This record gives sequence, C-alpha cells and structure tokens, in this order.
Amino acid sequence: MVRDASVRDQVSAAEWETRVQLAACYRLFAHFGMTDLIYNHITARVPGSEHILINGYGLLYDEVTASNLHKIDLDGNYVLRAPGEFAVNPAGYVIHSAIHGGREDAGCVIHTHSRAATAVSAMKCGLLPLSQSAMFFYGEVGYHDFEGPAVNLDERRRLVADLGAHDVMLLRNHGTVTVGRTVPRAFLTAWQLESACRIQVDAMAGGALVMPPQDLCSTVPPVARDPRFQNGSGLEWAALLRLLDRKDPDYAQ
Repeated sequence: MVRDASVRDQVSAAEWETRVQLAACYRLFAHFGMTDLIYNHITARVPGSEHILINGYGLLYDEVTASNLHKIDLDGNYVLRAPGEFAVNPAGYVIHSAIHGGREDAGCVIHTHSRAATAVSAMKCGLLPLSQSAMFFYGEVGYHDFEGPAVNLDERRRLVADLGAHDVMLLRNHGTVTVGRTVPRAFLTAWQLESACRIQVDAMAGGALVMPPQDLCSTVPPVARDPRFQNGSGLEWAALLRLLDRKDPDYAQ
C-alpha cells in the first residue's frame, strides 16, 4: 500500500466525494449528540466497488475527516490504510460487512447506541406510531434479538435476514442499524428514527397515550417515499453541510 501521497491523490473523484460525505455524517452525529464516545461505526460503499470506508478505532466522531477513513474489503482487510495510529476495530465491521454484503442497495450503513433509540430497542412494544416521525417507519422496522457483542461472524446472516428489505432495524437491548442508498439518505433516516424514539420515551413518561388509528398510520410511509417529498432531503443535507462549513470545516480535509 502506497502511503506517501495524500489520500486524496490515491483515490478517484467519486471516492473522495463519498469520503467527504461520510466524514460530514460523523461530524453531524457528534454535533447532535448521537454518539457513544469512540464506539460504533458509519460505513459507506466506495462507488463501483465492494470496498467500504470506515473510521479508525479510537477517533471521536468530531475527529473524523475524509482523509483518515480507512478503506477495507468485506473481510476486513485493508485496501488503503489511512495515515495515523488508529486502526480498524476488528469487531466493528461485523455488522457493516453483513449489511453491505447482503444488500446491494446499502450505500451507507449506520450502527449506533444512541440513547433514545437504544431505550426503545429494549421496550417489548418496539417503536410505536406515537408521532408523525414514527409513522414514517410504520410496518417498516426490523428487529434483531440480542446475541451479545457483535463479534461472531455467524451472526451476520441473521442480521441480514432480520433486516430484510427494511432500512431501519432495532437491535434488541443494543442499538440500531440504519441503511441508505447514499450517505445523506442514511443520515436523515437515522435522524428521523432518533427523533421518533426521543418522542416515544418522553410520551411514555408523561401518562396515558393517544394511539392513532392503524389505517391512518399505514398511509404515512408511502408519503415518505414519494419523490415529491424526498426532494426536500437535498435541501436538508445542503443546510447541514453549511452548518459544518461554519462549525467544523476540516471534516472535508
């Protein structure tokens, strides 16, 4: 592996753009308080390949940049190791290699231990349609039972089976998995999920709940998938990048 040249000089323009988006995603998770110190991972597929980009184990999310992301294959082998002392956490790619390998549409995979979503993952009821945010996921959430820390390669097939065609899965007593065709789509889905879970935790602490009719809940996901409304995600991502350009512009280095 050649490491003398800058990382940007060693990769394609498409890969560099993906690196910048992925680094932005890490910074946004840090900004919105959705991290677990140095743990968890957000990965993105390198366009046109089976390689994925992943953070170095030991970096806080607000330290991730486009250049310090590692490129690995689905077996966890380095394709391009970024400069610096932080390597890939061997346990970190188990969930991600499973989803990237099992879902061709998985351009980005997010695994978090965010507080509210992990709390909901521990509730027998799972995610309830208590808010419009939650209704976006009505009938479209996978569940995977806790099997201990995700270090067993054999668990990968069960993760993929439980996720199915869903873009969101609650890992019971553990956290979440969010999938998107692109990094912006995955981030915005994860944000919406965390928002829904925060509302649910707050609402359940407040007393009696008002549950909307199921037939009404079922009308919400098709609206969320309507291209006329999804176009707004581009505006959201652009606004979030402006935030980072003011606050943490070094993410793109």
